[in-house]
Amino acid sequence: TTIRKPDASLAESGRSATDYLKLILTSKVYDCAIETPLEEAPRLSERVGNSILLKREDLQPVFSFKLRGAYNCMASLTPEQLAAGVITASAGNHAQGVAMSASKLGCSAIVAMPKGTPSIKVDNVRRLGAHVELVGD
Repeated sequence: TTIRKPDASLAESGRSATDYLKLILTSKVYDCAIETPLEEAPRLSERVGNSILLKREDLQPVFSFKLRGAYNCMASLTPEQLAAGVITASAGNHAQGVAMSASKLGCSAIVAMPKGTPSIKVDNVRRLGAHVELVGD
């Protein structure tokens, strides 16, 4: 097992763990995402001899952590950029995160998805308000 040292920039920032926790808990992402619980995995914990906690991002509205990144990125756009809309390429969870984020932020979204994407994923992206373009093979 490799133990990674913290980045120098993080260590030198002068911020405490409490500062970072405050930034996380007051992030704009909670306009769209929910705060998900940590749950212990008792059998896995017993098997490895340590406490294993699972972050339940599957409880997000789009069943994935991808919503957090999409929303954080899009929420930092200027009003002019949001008015122009966003475009992404994804066959799944990121596409749903972008679609939901665009809907929450009032901007248009185009999502390019491979032609072979399962219809349930395409339908979910459309249901969340994005325009889907099926491309490629």
